[in-house]
Amino acid sequence: MKVDSSPDSYIGSVAGSLPRAADKPVASVDPTAAAKPQPQGTTVTLSSSVSAMAPAGGNEVFNSEKVEAMKQAIASGTFQVNAEAIADKMLANAAEMLSGGRA
Repeated sequence: MKVDSSPDSYIGSVAGSLPRAADKPVASVDPTAAAKPQPQGTTVTLSSSVSAMAPAGGNEVFNSEKVEAMKQAIASGTFQVNAEAIADKMLANAAEMLSGGRA
């Protein structure tokens, strides 16, 4: 009995002999690809109902000062997690989901 010690031997026998990376053709690299202009992005338009949900006055969705303070506290190792507040929010979210969003 031959024992194959390659890591793919068992997987190949179970998965129906999947092709190995060495069996796949190598893609050629186009040296002029970097010189070609790349698309600048995709245009996205929002429906009126989605636009109506945007915060009034263009306010930020989050407090950037608070985020920066949290980053610094995490980096310095002084960030304190309030487990009770997290548990309360998780329970409130679960109750809202179970009630079908009717609160």
